[in-house]
Amino acid sequence: MTTTGYLIPGTPAPPSPGFADLPGLMALLTGDEKHTAAATSTLDVLWVLYDRVLNVTPETAEDPGRDRFLLSKGHGPMAYYAVLAAKGFLDPGELTGWTSARSRLGTHPDGTLVPGAEIGSGSLGHGLPLGVGTALGLRAQRLTTSRVVVLLGDAELDEGSNHEAIALAGRAALDRLTAVVIDNDSATHGWPGGIERRFAVEGWETRTVDGRDHEALYRAFTAPNTARPLAVVATVEPKG
Repeated sequence: MTTTGYLIPGTPAPPSPGFADLPGLMALLTGDEKHTAAATSTLDVLWVLYDRVLNVTPETAEDPGRDRFLLSKGHGPMAYYAVLAAKGFLDPGELTGWTSARSRLGTHPDGTLVPGAEIGSGSLGHGLPLGVGTALGLRAQRLTTSRVVVLLGDAELDEGSNHEAIALAGRAALDRLTAVVIDNDSATHGWPGGIERRFAVEGWETRTVDGRDHEALYRAFTAPNTARPLAVVATVEPKG
């Protein structure tokens, strides 16, 4: 795997990075602001989404008909940057300089600087409301095939703005909206009946799967659903 994006003329192109290459890409991101636990909890979900689910590529990143991915859990973007690099949105060589004054890769993704990033995130509780607004906007434009996927953390659901968004999305039957909640058991209080029920009582279709099982994640994201928003709870090992 090249880390620069430059090839010697006449040599075959290297194979595209796969899931096994992600730890090596993440290792290029060094420093004290990595939020390693937050980042690694999202790694498998991000890979399945970008590798098999989302209809977006570097070439279609500005296409109105593309799928939108919103990283609400933006304080741990290490895995996100690694997946964007593996999928060609970023040159892997950029990863080594992240958070430096000259880098466009900050500790929080900047939607105006990072190719493929739809929003700036890191202040928790904003991604799902933005996802609801994006889904409503696409509906108003009759772009009915585009999907909006928002990734949140279970502790992030403590933010009240999420609950307004959950209620509105259910009432508006935003069937092109998916919320995937990474559950690493880090919420302080939790919810009666668990995360899945919190969405279900507001009219969402819900599925809970092993957040490290790629086939289970793929089925959860792609199985037919009714005309309702979809919440996928991806459970991973508890945060230490």
